[in-house]
Amino acid sequence: MIYVGIDVAKDKHDCFITNSDGEVLFKVFTITNNLDGFNDLYQRIESVMDDITKVKVGLEATGHYSYNLLGYLVDKGLPTYVINPLHTNLYRKSLSLRQTKTDKVDARTIASMLMSNVNLKSYSDTFYHNEELKSLTRYHFDKIKERAKLTNLLSESSKGRYGKETAITFRDAARNSIGSNMPAKSLELKHTIKLIQEISCEIDEIENEIKIIMDKINSPILSIPGINYRMGAMIIAEIGDFNRFNSPDKILAYAGFSPSTYQSGQLDSAYAHMKKRGSRYLRYALYNAAKYVCHWDPTFAEYLAKKRSEGKHYNVALSHAVKKLVRVIYHLEKTNQQYIKAS
Repeated sequence: MIYVGIDVAKDKHDCFITNSDGEVLFKVFTITNNLDGFNDLYQRIESVMDDITKVKVGLEATGHYSYNLLGYLVDKGLPTYVINPLHTNLYRKSLSLRQTKTDKVDARTIASMLMSNVNLKSYSDTFYHNEELKSLTRYHFDKIKERAKLTNLLSESSKGRYGKETAITFRDAARNSIGSNMPAKSLELKHTIKLIQEISCEIDEIENEIKIIMDKINSPILSIPGINYRMGAMIIAEIGDFNRFNSPDKILAYAGFSPSTYQSGQLDSAYAHMKKRGSRYLRYALYNAAKYVCHWDPTFAEYLAKKRSEGKHYNVALSHAVKKLVRVIYHLEKTNQQYIKAS
C-alpha cells in the first residue's frame, strides 16, 4: 500500500509519501494550492503507484482550503480520507509526549494514521457533491432572502402599486416610473427593479447547478411528491452522510425538531416549545417540504388532517408531519428505494 499524508494550508500543502514497509518514498515536499501543485502531487503518486486501489490519501478537514484539492483527488479516483484535526492532534500526542506541531510532522502523522488502519471513512463522490450542494443551497437561500428584501422595498416605495408577482409587473413599473414628478423615487424604483431582475437571473443559474448535481446523486428523496430539486437538495446537503445518524430521531435532533418538554412531578407541559438548536437550514427545508408533501401526497394529507382533528394547532400538526417525513426520507436513503405513493 502507498500512503500519502497531506497537511493543508491556505496557499500551500505539505505532503509525505510512504509505503506499507515504512519506506519513505518522498520526504516532505510542498505543493502550491493550485492545479500545477495538484498535478505535481499526482505525478509523484503515479510514479510509485502500481494499482490505484492500493493508495490511500489523507488530509485534515480544513473547510474551503482543502475543497479544490479534494475535488481533484476524487476526480482522479484516488481513495481519499478526510480526518478531523482533533483526531490528528490526539493521534500525534499518543505517539510522543512532546507537544510537537509543525506542518512536516502533521503530514507524517496523517500518513501514519492511514497506515494504522484507524476507523477512517473514504471521501466519496457523494461527500464531494454534498459539499457542493451545501454551498449552493445556502447561497441560494441567501439570494432568495436578498430578493425578498428588494421586492418588499419595491412594494413600499410604490405604496403597494408594484409587487413581486411577475417580471411583466416589473417592466410596467419601470415604464410608469419614468417621467414621474419625483425623480429620486423613480430612480430608486428603476434601480430596485433592475437589481431584482439580476438576482432572479442569478437564482436561476444556481438552481440549474443544483439540478445538475441532484441528477448525478440520483437521490430517492425526489420521488416523494411535493419535494422539488431545490428543497430536496437542501435536505440532502444539510444531512450529509445518512450513516452518521443511527436513527431518524437523531436527524430530527440535529435539525432542532426535538421539543423541549417541561416536566413537574407527573405533569407534562401540553405546550412544549421547539428547540432552536441545530441546523436552521435543515429545519427550514424540512418544515417547508412537509407543507408541500402534505398538499401533494394523500397519505401525508390524511396524517396532517388527523393531527388537526385531534385539536392540535396547525404548526404543531405540521411538526408531526415533519417527523413522519424524516422517517420516510431516512428509510429511502438507507435502502435506496423510491417512494410509493398511495393510490
